[in-house]
Amino acid sequence: MQAIKETNYKFPGQTGFYKGKVRDVYYFGNLMAMVATDRISAFDVVLPRAIPDKGRVLNQIASMNLQATRDLVPNWVISTPDPNVTIGFKCEPYPVEMVVRGYLAGHAWREYKSGKRMVCGVPLPEGLKENDKLPQPIITPTTKAHVGHDEDISREEILKRGLVSATEYSTLEKYTLALFQKGTELAAKRNLILVDTKYEFGKNNNKIYLIDEVHTPDSSRYFYAEGYDDRQRKGETQKQLSKEFVRQWLIENGFQGKGGQHVPEMTDEIVTSISDRYKELFAQVTGQTLAPVDYSTLQQRIEQSIINSLNSVNLEA
Repeated sequence: MQAIKETNYKFPGQTGFYKGKVRDVYYFGNLMAMVATDRISAFDVVLPRAIPDKGRVLNQIASMNLQATRDLVPNWVISTPDPNVTIGFKCEPYPVEMVVRGYLAGHAWREYKSGKRMVCGVPLPEGLKENDKLPQPIITPTTKAHVGHDEDISREEILKRGLVSATEYSTLEKYTLALFQKGTELAAKRNLILVDTKYEFGKNNNKIYLIDEVHTPDSSRYFYAEGYDDRQRKGETQKQLSKEFVRQWLIENGFQGKGGQHVPEMTDEIVTSISDRYKELFAQVTGQTLAPVDYSTLQQRIEQSIINSLNSVNLEA
């Protein structure tokens, strides 16, 4: 297996390029081609080795969920011409991520456990245990950092700092809750519980679009529905479907993205095991088996898919 750690294409009509933590983005005026590479990040750090198949797993899951939510919220996608590629509108992203939580898990639980009863300006009731269902879904936004860690922020602070206008933020909240409800319903069909997730939004021609990936195991946390109540009653750890297994491996090996810490060695065995887990995630979330690919032609296939897709868009225009 080969992994796509980076791409370095030069396309006719290309107007820009951006290398994100895990995606390479090529700009063509009002359009963009996003390549889901196999880079992997945790604790806001890009790990040294890429994970074969990770990019196409997440890109295909995102594509399915974006298609499934188009009737609720406009999204940026025009086409998905390749398992690793999405073509869509170039949007100006809002500087906040809309994190929504239906259960007390992850960062919110760590804050609660430390004694806090207010997360991002949202009050939480007393007496909750880790992974308990919340009375209703809550929105706990974060700033969107280009470098370093995202930070918690409240609705009031977002408006006070003028990061988003009051009218637009109300729309983002409405979209966020509608998407989370839909994601919850889609998860239930796969015997999963959507615990928490994040959404990113942007504007193109004064219209708000849902951007980036949606309801993937990298941007979301899932529990297995079967046995959830029993495990919760017994105080046992919930069976998760998310990228948490990568974070746990790093924590167990002394890394949480803090100063002075070093990423543990990623052996071939570790890389293969993470790749296998992503394939399992794909099967569980979609009910499909990940199709085999010719690894020797990955880069050429991706490049040609972008060229063909852009030619098609230009012909239609």
